[in-house]
Amino acid sequence: MKLTAMTTASAIVWGAAMLLAGLFNIAHPSYGTEFLRVMSSLYPGFHASRTFGDVIVGTIYGLVDGAIAGLIFGAIYRWVAGTGHPVSAGSDQNLDTPLRRAS
Repeated sequence: MKLTAMTTASAIVWGAAMLLAGLFNIAHPSYGTEFLRVMSSLYPGFHASRTFGDVIVGTIYGLVDGAIAGLIFGAIYRWVAGTGHPVSAGSDQNLDTPLRRAS
């Protein structure tokens, strides 16, 4: 698994979760109300006001938050799996391939 793949996948999943929760809440006012209220307490500038503007802001926050979480999770996975030191976000090194150590 590549660190960039983990970062991208996490961004897409969390961004999509925020987008869908916001859109479903616009269509059905009782859907996801508490979830969106909690997210609005965590993300400055995002309000659970049931507007398309707030859905877009929440989606952007979800993409960024998901990417950061995926990067951290991937780096911890790499460290715990014993494949060496965490690498930078732009690295395409396979996380399952052990690093070669200098002799």
